[in-house]
Amino acid sequence: MDAARTISATKPSKTKKRKRRIRVVRIGAQPGSQEKFLSSTADIVFYGGEAGSSKTSGLVLEGMRCYDVKGAGGIIFRRTSPQLEGPGSLWELMREWYPPLGARLTQNPFRAVFPSGASLQLGHLQHEADKESHQGKGYSLIGFDELPHFTETQFWYLYSRCRSTSGVKSYIRATMNPDPESWVKKMILWWLDERGEYARPERSGVIRYFYRIGDVLEWADTPEELTARFPEMVDDEGKTIPPTSFTFILGRLADNKILLKQDPGYRARLMSLPLVERERLLGKGAGGNWRIKPAAGLYFRRGWFRVIERAPSDLIVVVRGWDKAATQVTNESPDPAWTRGVKMGVTREGRFVVLHIESLRGSPGQVLKVMANTASQDGKRVKILVWQDPAQAGKVDVTLTKSLLAGYRVESEVAREDKLVYAGPFSTQVEAGNVDIVEGPWNDEFFAELEAFPDGKHKDIVDACSRAFMGLHKAAVVAYQTAMHNVAQELGVA
Repeated sequence: MDAARTISATKPSKTKKRKRRIRVVRIGAQPGSQEKFLSSTADIVFYGGEAGSSKTSGLVLEGMRCYDVKGAGGIIFRRTSPQLEGPGSLWELMREWYPPLGARLTQNPFRAVFPSGASLQLGHLQHEADKESHQGKGYSLIGFDELPHFTETQFWYLYSRCRSTSGVKSYIRATMNPDPESWVKKMILWWLDERGEYARPERSGVIRYFYRIGDVLEWADTPEELTARFPEMVDDEGKTIPPTSFTFILGRLADNKILLKQDPGYRARLMSLPLVERERLLGKGAGGNWRIKPAAGLYFRRGWFRVIERAPSDLIVVVRGWDKAATQVTNESPDPAWTRGVKMGVTREGRFVVLHIESLRGSPGQVLKVMANTASQDGKRVKILVWQDPAQAGKVDVTLTKSLLAGYRVESEVAREDKLVYAGPFSTQVEAGNVDIVEGPWNDEFFAELEAFPDGKHKDIVDACSRAFMGLHKAAVVAYQTAMHNVAQELGVA
């Protein structure tokens, strides 16, 4: 639960006529950043910061504000429709909180209609052109959940649909986690420190004002200052057009007391993320980092590994992950991608060990031949893990690979995500100091490519490590569960 909530009820009487049980639910903002978000009077409020700072629930609470105003109509967007529902989603919170106010809910479309006739619906803007479907419409409230996922043109077009004849002043509310690449950062620079890294707590909630002059937002601390600078901003009747008021609210996980009480391990899970994601979603408790980007040295560093002379004797699972590239050196392509095969294991104590790397540049046939020879040297105990391209050709390639490696355990994984996503779990363990590397002539090349990731030209070793680690982690969990089951059987408690 991300909002303050209390429940009370009448007790049944002891007489034969039992009173109907009344359930009273009181829902309100949590003190701190969520309360500041819901109490702001600005035309546009951005609510951003750490993960878990009750931003989504704040939007759902905002949607209840005008439930008793006839004609008030609001809409809250996520970028894609699947994001609208599911545990902790906008729709699930609406289903829980709106019915006590008499709301009638429909699921196609996602919509709540209150007895007064006021309504709130959920929508998506998956494609740029989806904004056009709101042409001619007017909303008293427009909300965006995870605003950096939307384009700047989508935001400003929907802002033009922010209008109402219900008597409610139309307004915009948006939530976000830090994203240094997003257009959103330009809007909140005044609320960030000089490096554009962390939000200034003392400026959280401070309202400023802007006019859009051409394609530029002109800012001022007061509306009077702005209207004095731009006296031409008048309507057809010669009346001054009021500037738009705007503020940014800093969201902190520490303010979400309910979440931290119900799920005390949540902060620890955020801290286990790779450095870049951890800084964005937690940012040392300072509201998230708006400056950090994937860069060389942030995912892997030589000093995070422990170099050992030989492979440990207590490896419980060993795999070899392959990143295939059927490429050869030519005059037109003097430095093509490599095929890399990373052999990796995990010890009984849970330490991960990079044991060996096989590398080559060659034709498809040469690659398969080397993979078969390597499998023969590794032995059938070592599982072979490969990436599969999502296209049809990827299925054909995997089928051929498995047929030529018949007799060995070969598993494929469809590569649907960005390389950074797959590298994240391995990077986390490396940064934590949980990964060893066996000393060998290939070490320098290994470290050089990993330290240059993701800026370096070649990412083949990283991709092979990601595939190996993915399969190794799954296999290690299964091995651990099997071992615990065997122990339990020996003790007679299984």
